[in-house]
Amino acid sequence: MADIPSSELGAGQTLAVRAQALLAQFGKLPVLMLIAVTWLGFMLAVAILADLITPYPYTQMDLHNRLSSPVFMGGDWAHPLGTDELGRDVLSRLIASIRMSLLIAFGATIIGAVIGVTLGFVAAHFRGFIEQIVLALVDFSAAIPFLVLALAVLAFFGNSIVLFVCLLGLHAWERYARIARGLAISGNAQGYSAAVHQLGASPLRLYGRHILPNIASTLIVSMTLAFPEIILLESGLSFLGLGVQPPNTSLGNMVGFGREYLSSAPWIMLAPAFVITITALCISLVGDGLRDKLDPTLT
Repeated sequence: MADIPSSELGAGQTLAVRAQALLAQFGKLPVLMLIAVTWLGFMLAVAILADLITPYPYTQMDLHNRLSSPVFMGGDWAHPLGTDELGRDVLSRLIASIRMSLLIAFGATIIGAVIGVTLGFVAAHFRGFIEQIVLALVDFSAAIPFLVLALAVLAFFGNSIVLFVCLLGLHAWERYARIARGLAISGNAQGYSAAVHQLGASPLRLYGRHILPNIASTLIVSMTLAFPEIILLESGLSFLGLGVQPPNTSLGNMVGFGREYLSSAPWIMLAPAFVITITALCISLVGDGLRDKLDPTLT
């Protein structure tokens, strides 16, 4: 039997130690935080494995099984969560909707963070007139109700997934801009920023390699707090028929179509509504926990 190199043994032991430390930290989480992290991990796994775990194609119709009851209301295991008005499996549509809603929320959150942080850094670097322009844009964006803006854009330009994600990405970008500007100004006043600047670093390197990592924890917390807002906003617009369009499906889309059958087939609406509520609550709990953990003023 060939001997295993000591370097590979050391690497394996290091990974094992890190895994044990991670599990130990996970076990020390408060009960609510532990439940929230577990639920979000489950939602992420469902979104990634959606194509593998979906019992039926989410667009497949079976008119002979229209409005079949779920198992807990006397139905059979062929459709554990029942079927909708077209005989489509609610569980399959729920799994596909989770993936779509999480993709939209994740993409919109990243877009909003990139726009806000970039403009915040621009305002902090140039100051003066350019800073006043950025601040005026921030105030203008905060003054306009986002729902009115979304309705106007979707009415004039139509709807597509790309446009919808970009539109939701404009939600709360001013929050990131304010945070990034304030923290960047504070970082520029510290010694490490002046030292890097004197060594001849470009502004892009200064903000990207030095200031951004130092303020990343605050931005991450802000992103976790904005993420459930985007999920709820997507759900609201899809409920109104202005979000994800058939044959695609999302959680808000399912709630919107299920409202007409709330009295006769409540499971069509209640299943996605439950997922929306629990997911938004768990993300908020994780965001609060990260804030308590990473904010130096609270530790």
